[in-house]
Amino acid sequence: MAALVATREAGLQRLAEFVDDAGERYARNRNTDFGDPARNAVSMLSPYLRHRLVSEEEVLTAVLERHSPRDAEKFIQEVYWRTYFKGWLEQRPQVWRDYETARDRSLAALSSNKGLATAYDQAVAGTTGIDAFDAFALELVETGYLHNHARMWFASIWIFTLRLPWELGADFFMRHLMDGDPASNTLSWRWVAGLHTRGKNYLATRDNIRRYTNGRFNPKGLNENAPPLDGPEPPHPLKLPVGENPAAVPSVLLLHDDDCIAPPFDALLCEIVDVVALDASAGRSPGERGNLAATFTREALVDSLAAHGAGGDNSPETDPERIVARIVQSGARQVVAPHAPVGPVNDALNRIAKTLQSHEISMVRPIRAYDREAWPHATKGFFAMKSVIPDMLALMAGRSA
Repeated sequence: MAALVATREAGLQRLAEFVDDAGERYARNRNTDFGDPARNAVSMLSPYLRHRLVSEEEVLTAVLERHSPRDAEKFIQEVYWRTYFKGWLEQRPQVWRDYETARDRSLAALSSNKGLATAYDQAVAGTTGIDAFDAFALELVETGYLHNHARMWFASIWIFTLRLPWELGADFFMRHLMDGDPASNTLSWRWVAGLHTRGKNYLATRDNIRRYTNGRFNPKGLNENAPPLDGPEPPHPLKLPVGENPAAVPSVLLLHDDDCIAPPFDALLCEIVDVVALDASAGRSPGERGNLAATFTREALVDSLAAHGAGGDNSPETDPERIVARIVQSGARQVVAPHAPVGPVNDALNRIAKTLQSHEISMVRPIRAYDREAWPHATKGFFAMKSVIPDMLALMAGRSA
């Protein structure tokens, strides 16, 4: 697979090339991993959506200009699955904290548990002897991407056949996926394990893998009868953030890797005196990130800075302290940052906002209307959101009318 170009233009071009196939063809072929380097059966928009070089609303609008909601139902639902996961985790930030704690504990155990370390090393190197799994491990590192069905098979084999901690597998994905996202990745691994929809795990089977890879793989020795993992009930949902509206004062626009487009500031009253970008992607994992994943994020932010007319050095900053210094030097009284969901970007923004308080500079974080409308429906399972997709599409259409 050729490396994806991390620009908004490339994302919109990919959308334009795919949109005709978002209906019946996508529904028919989406579960099959053809091994096609071009990945023509799926949209390949996830890295652009993850960084919001292209927004969910733009994708849905383009699809509905070519297809009816019924004809594009499967693709539309896939877009809302991503939204559902974000809204669910946004109301349960402790699940992300618990994942980080368990991940770090398991990573530390690799230095003291030789058996665990050997099994882990074989898994990430693709030397387990399980043909599909090994090929997917290598593909992930080499391309920064995996087909969604392959991700499910991989996670299931990791958890139930290799019996490795699921948090280590989720971390492996977060280090290498160009679309590595705290919500989608963490909750997908929990779903496979049987921790998200409690008592219902996903088991990869030899027949299923052989069928949906067109016979390319025929893995042997899979544990096809494993019970789901046990774990505590997820916490009760907290109140969702409401977001803030910027005041009419000199402001710095702070872009970040959770939202490279940023809200439409042309309708706001604040004067943007500077534009800076935060690359917080190193916080996705304590381990070394894959080159493709790191490069996609960095180049997405470079493209975003250029699009927003940033002056001077058009490089994203990884050090929050340097960002604070630049904001203070700008003379701004306010920082406007698109809302970042639960994860490392949000953590970094919280640290920056706390430091800015001592300089009497406030930070406001507007939330997109799309998120405000969808996230309240992510309280339990996906069905609650699925049932109101027609209503949310109507609201979206009303905004663009």
